Amino acid sequence: MKVSVNSILVNLVLSAFKLFAGIAARSGAMISDAAHSASDVFSTIIVMAGVVLASREADEKHQYGHERMECVAAVLLGAVLCITGLFIGAAGLQKIFAGDQGKLVIPGALAMAAALISIAVKEGMYWYTRNAARKIDSAALMADAWHHRSDALSSVGSLIGVLGARMGFPILDPLASVVICIFIVKASYDIFADAVRKMIDESCSRETVEQMRSVILDQPGVRGIDDIRTRKFGARVYVDVEICMDGNLPLRKAHDTAEKVHLKIEEKFAPVKHCMVHVNPVKNEDGGMNEETTK
Repeated sequence: MKVSVNSILVNLVLSAFKLFAGIAARSGAMISDAAHSASDVFSTIIVMAGVVLASREADEKHQYGHERMECVAAVLLGAVLCITGLFIGAAGLQKIFAGDQGKLVIPGALAMAAALISIAVKEGMYWYTRNAARKIDSAALMADAWHHRSDALSSVGSLIGVLGARMGFPILDPLASVVICIFIVKASYDIFADAVRKMIDESCSRETVEQMRSVILDQPGVRGIDDIRTRKFGARVYVDVEICMDGNLPLRKAHDTAEKVHLKIEEKFAPVKHCMVHVNPVKNEDGGMNEETTK
């Protein structure tokens, strides 16, 4: 939430500055860039709404919580990002095929300064937001980070367009827009795909599962693991594991071991929201099986 509030403040100030620079320097590209920065305020509000909804406690109708609402916010942001990129690309193609690039007004030097400042600020906001998103594994915040980068790329296009116009090569502006469009659409696809994976119970990586296996097998009394399953639920993870123990142990002893496994997994792996442990007795010498117990 702190990152999102800072993002809104930066975007408001930056969009106002770019709008002033665009009008003063007679740069249509910079005015469009200002509108792009203003749209980032809307995307950040979506992030904040998604985080608030995802953090709500479980209730009678949603007994596993609301973490997937953050994925929904990421999907919406991915769509907004894709539309933004397509509009930038369409505008560039229109200028190329219409052949009206020679009619562009030569912008002033202030537009170049505004573009450079925008690139530096938005790229900084990208890394600032990206680091926060990775720290808390937030798909919505990562989507917002890429929205910052799309704005930086848009400013790169504005800078190239301004320089090209001032040097007698206005065609560079629409060409840059098309290239930027490709990068933005690719980023929107990655965001969308990551959010969808977290909504369809994708399992954790093989490396993470092997680390969990190691932690479980280190617990006293655990003789083996029959099965272990993981599923992502938004930014959180659920784990279901079946462990093997001596079938002659008292129920209380088996329960205590299962409790240790349960707590250790949730302690060692921060994204894990809940670990369900099922105990299977190993076979006795006579081939029989004792009663099972479940935590």
